[in-house]
Amino acid sequence: MTRFKNLFRRLFALCFLGGALALTGPGLASGTEAVDPHAEPNVFLGAVANNMLAAVKADPKALAGDTTAITALVREYALPYVDMERMTRLAAGRYWREASAAQKAGLVDAFTGTLIRTYSGAFTKVTSGTTISLLPFRGDAKADDAVVRTTISQSNAPAIGVDYRMARTDAGWKLYDLNVEGIWLIQNYRNQFADEINRSGVDGLIEALKKRN
Repeated sequence: MTRFKNLFRRLFALCFLGGALALTGPGLASGTEAVDPHAEPNVFLGAVANNMLAAVKADPKALAGDTTAITALVREYALPYVDMERMTRLAAGRYWREASAAQKAGLVDAFTGTLIRTYSGAFTKVTSGTTISLLPFRGDAKADDAVVRTTISQSNAPAIGVDYRMARTDAGWKLYDLNVEGIWLIQNYRNQFADEINRSGVDGLIEALKKRN
């Protein structure tokens, strides 16, 4: 678990994210491009990732490591592009089917807070020289599920490979899982969720997540 957290904290959260709204309008970072959720997977992911990176580089407080500023950027540029319900459902596994509607809503909310807290911390590693490179797309752009491979390079840390898994929905592509150097996010959290639920139930898991947020 420690290795997993350390790897993910090096990502600066520019990854999670899939939704139906294009990033346009006032207040956006210089160089921001519109995100088309219906574009080819690598085009969609590239726009989201580069917008996230541009946003943090353009915000002096975020670039200096201010966690409040970073969290705001994650919510604005990252969170709208992740399918949190799907991610939470897959992480909960069979326990999702056993949960009540209220428990499902509470679990999604608590898990969202956990991810924001965990990955906002990684933004402190971003420098003006941080870049993200998309590798050649190997899948079928017309399929309903796709994986986009990238390499994130930073002047203050070794480059790391990150794979992003996304699903095609009526609203376009939505990201719901990622792999950092061989470790898939959902599988990691599925094991943790199962252990906590076996100890204290779904409500116990929700409370445990909230305490760490």
